[in-house]
Amino acid sequence: MKLTSLNALALAAVTLLLGCTPQPEKPFTEVLREALETASPGDVIEVPAGTFNFKRSLILNTDNVTLRGAGMDQSILNFKGQVAGAEGLSVNASNFLIEDLAIEDSVGDALKINEGDNITIRRVRTEWTNGPSTDNGAYGIYPVQTTNVLLEGNVAIGASDAGIYVGQSRQVIVRNNRAEYNVAGIEVENTIGADVYNNVANNNTGGILVFNMPSIPQRGYATRVFDNDVHSNNTENFAIPGTAVSGVPTGSGVMINSNDQVEIFNNRITNNNTANIVISSYFSANFAGQREIAAEFDPYPEQIMIYGNSFEGGGTAPGLAYLTQLRNALYGEKGKFPDIIWDGIVNPEKDSATPVICVDNGDAQLLSIDAGNEFANAGIDMTRHTCSVPKLAPVELAGS
Repeated sequence: MKLTSLNALALAAVTLLLGCTPQPEKPFTEVLREALETASPGDVIEVPAGTFNFKRSLILNTDNVTLRGAGMDQSILNFKGQVAGAEGLSVNASNFLIEDLAIEDSVGDALKINEGDNITIRRVRTEWTNGPSTDNGAYGIYPVQTTNVLLEGNVAIGASDAGIYVGQSRQVIVRNNRAEYNVAGIEVENTIGADVYNNVANNNTGGILVFNMPSIPQRGYATRVFDNDVHSNNTENFAIPGTAVSGVPTGSGVMINSNDQVEIFNNRITNNNTANIVISSYFSANFAGQREIAAEFDPYPEQIMIYGNSFEGGGTAPGLAYLTQLRNALYGEKGKFPDIIWDGIVNPEKDSATPVICVDNGDAQLLSIDAGNEFANAGIDMTRHTCSVPKLAPVELAGS
């Protein structure tokens, strides 16, 4: 294993002498770029404390590399002046670790990981420092088409799509992170086997999302969302119009769309103005009819289990006009939705006894808004949700 101390590399570049004339110091930004692009398996690349300004994306394409800073508030890779590249740091590799640094103000995604196995992102901060804006990059931490992924202790702020996003992946743990002032705080999309726990999602448009998108071949299922604090996700939606998350109602705590086998339990979900939990099918999503549909896509959320959560507040200011009208009609202008709302759309080809949403959560109630029938029969019937489905096994990462 080669330890690449970037302080040492920079010093070597500076102290090269021709006669008695010292050569100009090589900028640290170039030292880091070269270390990443020429890395060998086993390298440990260290980033010292400081703020380093980049004009181009950084790229790592070597397996078995560690990139380590001095702390997420100490080692800062800043891309505010970026003029080239679509990401801050782009990684296409396996068996790597990135920890203890920050990526700020990238033009596009902050940290994108495209394909790869055995990935750990730990104590990394991604942030757009100007606050929520449609001009911000889409994703903070963004692994896609990956396997055996651990995201822990990270902070994601200001993404115009999702702060922490895992897509088209398998065997994923997302724990002990904080996501705030993003459109989606944490999003698991078209992923098989994910545990999302001990996170804080607050002041996003939607706190934690579990989605299946119609045009992606891999159908996601088997996600557990538990022991999270999901509160006050009431930031106005600032996503680019037409994107999937642009239809997320402001004030959504936990939101499920077209995904199966999802357990939501032992969370503290409070003061989310549309509802603390929102469950919907493809047919009530803003992108319905606008995208190709993969052969394996199932538009109906099924086998959803909700139990043991603590709810407080919420439901008082729905984030979409039609939901406000429905709230007013059912509960009055000063009323509130129940803790759980569902679009009520079910698969007509399945037996009515098939578990769709099972609720065992004290006095929490679920409102079916009957979106498929223009809300004609919106109401609460908890007998439909007195059911159970097999509990999911914990995600176990290979080698852990």
